[in-house]
Amino acid sequence: MLSEQVKNKLITIVGPENVQDSKASLLAYSYDATPGFQSFPDIVVSPKNKQEISEIVKLCNEYQIPIVPRGSGSNLSAGTTPLHGGVVLLMKHLNNIIEIDEENLTVRTQPGVITQDLIQAVEVKGFFYPPDPSSMKISQIGGNISENSGGLRGLKYGVTRDYVMGLEVVLPNGEIIRTGGKLAKDVAGYDLTRLFIGAEGTLGIVTEATLKLIPKPETKKTMLALYQDIDAAARTVSAIIANRIIPATLEFLDQPTLKAVEDFAQVGLPTDVKAILLIEQDGNESVVNADMDKIAAICSQNKAVRVTIAETKEEAEALTSARRAALSALARLRPTTILEDATVPRSEIANMVKAIEEIAERNQVTICTFGHAGDGNLHPTCLTDIRDKEEMARVEKAFEEIFKKAIELGGTITGEHGVGAMKLPYLHLKAGEAGIEVMRGIKQALDPNQIMNPGKIFSLSDRNRVVVQK
Repeated sequence: MLSEQVKNKLITIVGPENVQDSKASLLAYSYDATPGFQSFPDIVVSPKNKQEISEIVKLCNEYQIPIVPRGSGSNLSAGTTPLHGGVVLLMKHLNNIIEIDEENLTVRTQPGVITQDLIQAVEVKGFFYPPDPSSMKISQIGGNISENSGGLRGLKYGVTRDYVMGLEVVLPNGEIIRTGGKLAKDVAGYDLTRLFIGAEGTLGIVTEATLKLIPKPETKKTMLALYQDIDAAARTVSAIIANRIIPATLEFLDQPTLKAVEDFAQVGLPTDVKAILLIEQDGNESVVNADMDKIAAICSQNKAVRVTIAETKEEAEALTSARRAALSALARLRPTTILEDATVPRSEIANMVKAIEEIAERNQVTICTFGHAGDGNLHPTCLTDIRDKEEMARVEKAFEEIFKKAIELGGTITGEHGVGAMKLPYLHLKAGEAGIEVMRGIKQALDPNQIMNPGKIFSLSDRNRVVVQK
């Protein structure tokens, strides 16, 4: 519980209208989109600018009060759940696009801007901001930076970190620093910009970002390739890349996901096939046409039973929107939906898909698989009921096996969702104990009082680990 003295100081900083501590408010911000994690904050505070954030952080550092920065709460690894209480810091007032610089191809933005709003704002001026997480209609830029979010266009264009050129950050002691900027080249000292990207709010609070823009592609085409053999679909992904074609989007959906998505979106997706590949290419019209012809031929060579190209922009957008709705569609089927992301080298996609099926069968759980097959980022999604403890034990065992298999195939435990609290026990599988100690050292140097989003990524006190059988 916060003392009345601290609460009054917070009210003095931001105003009474920006401080919430009713039971309803604390409940609303006690969880994010991750099943099974919930903890009440002591107070919810909505600062209006970086100066107020700095003052809040200084206060919390003095009294050693935990702070959890929060955007829209769409996190899928319990990264924005206030596990140690304290202050939830909402970014809803920091929601302005400050500048679109057409000469330097950059946009300066506050962290509370909705991702899709930023994408649409720069497209009006003929520019393109590629990172497109499936939650982009609600997710905020600050959250994207904290999680280094990916998206459907990650194969060709990369992820959030590839577009962050500079940051303004409030450190755990309340000091404000700026990193990077509008420069194409800058090697002055350590790359602090990259340090804060993907740090999940454990090292500081992003209050402004300078993002790189590129010219908007001239045209785009969308293709569906249908398969009765999941292995053939996975092999097609490798074959497309091996032929030196990099599509803008190369997505995989298995049959259970297809059925759920079609029932939800009703866009005419086929549900009588074992898997589909959703493929998009953008760029110069002649190049796009040539690439799509080659991709169609590769799909057919790899046992696609049918290959079709969307005839209209509306049809293409409907297909892409349906893919983005996969989680929502699956969430309708059981009380609890656990969406994970295990990433492997794209050459191992077929082996990973097969392993997920075997793991699900062995543990007697239902797992639907979809994801960004082109960059090896699969989303095994378990449909379960968190109230069934026996079933949940099997679910946890299945995901543990999936993470281990991903590491065995040269992959990682998370490609875009982050570690948060959910994957904390598995981080050593990827980073190793020595790697985790390096991370602890960085955390200790910047945040000695452990106030910034404690209990996420790793814990300084709890060193429980999943044991890997040798």
